[in-house]
Amino acid sequence: MAISLTVQPTVPGSRVLAYGASRGDLVVPNDDLVGPIDSSDEWIRQRTGIITRMRASEEVGVKDLALTAAKEAIERSGIDLETLDAIIVSTITFPYQTPSLATLLAGELGRPDVIAYDISAACAGFAYGIGQADALIRSGSARNVLVLGAEKLSDVVSPTDRSISFLLGDGAGAAVVGPSDTPKIGPTVWGSDGDNWNTIRMTNSLTDFRDGKAGWPTLEQDGRTVFRWAVWHTAEKIREMLEKSGLTIEDVDVFVPHQANMRIIDELAKQLKLSEDVVIGRDIAETGNTSAASIPLATHRLIEEGAAKSGDVLVQFGFGAGLAYAGQVLILP
Repeated sequence: MAISLTVQPTVPGSRVLAYGASRGDLVVPNDDLVGPIDSSDEWIRQRTGIITRMRASEEVGVKDLALTAAKEAIERSGIDLETLDAIIVSTITFPYQTPSLATLLAGELGRPDVIAYDISAACAGFAYGIGQADALIRSGSARNVLVLGAEKLSDVVSPTDRSISFLLGDGAGAAVVGPSDTPKIGPTVWGSDGDNWNTIRMTNSLTDFRDGKAGWPTLEQDGRTVFRWAVWHTAEKIREMLEKSGLTIEDVDVFVPHQANMRIIDELAKQLKLSEDVVIGRDIAETGNTSAASIPLATHRLIEEGAAKSGDVLVQFGFGAGLAYAGQVLILP
């Protein structure tokens, strides 16, 4: 006799219900960082577009940033906390390799029994999380999902590293994703470029640090390679993403790429031939590059400022370490 299995009923689509944000409590201008890298405020502005970056005090951890953003997103979503069935956190800076930051947040939020896990996709991680949340909801595996990107990158930066030290900030961005009668999150386009695994990397391993063979691991990158890859590869994937969503570039109202570098953002807008009417996330100028947190932080800022409105078509796309990439088209709440 053939055996069949019972599966969860499917849901037509999903949507973002609300965003939350938290930035480091310290404003760090370029002049505070230029000495160790023998640079200048003018050089940093020209190369990156960054004027200041937000960093967290020593006593403020990545968990604190994440919890603040999570609480705002949940409150603004209006969901019953009992219907929150999953927490997905993208982070590369939680100081414990296990257990996950997601399970810690689950307990702090009063939902200790939910699906909870961390993902390590760095700057692409928030978009990875949104893709997974969409799949969980449409499959019937979860009713509402909290997705976070949370980083305290100041813990893993060397002040003397000219490749990346002046770019990085601290913060957390969150989104609550719930069911929708019509899809308001389009198909996720995602992947990686493992041949360039070492392009953005840690200086050494934790085991080398443990054994006294090297110092505390910090981030470094091959900036030129990342720039070229991000501009040309990302633009191609965004066009693919729009096509899979049944849209064209003319349908886009808001564009929020990973806040890696203002020159990359500007070049992407040029490659995509975005209209001058398209609102572009440029949170990097004041917040810095916050890796997994950058897309939700930039989106949250645009919504708060009134530049992005309910019903707008948002294109978000992340790319980062391991040259992982991911993105979606969203209809804003």
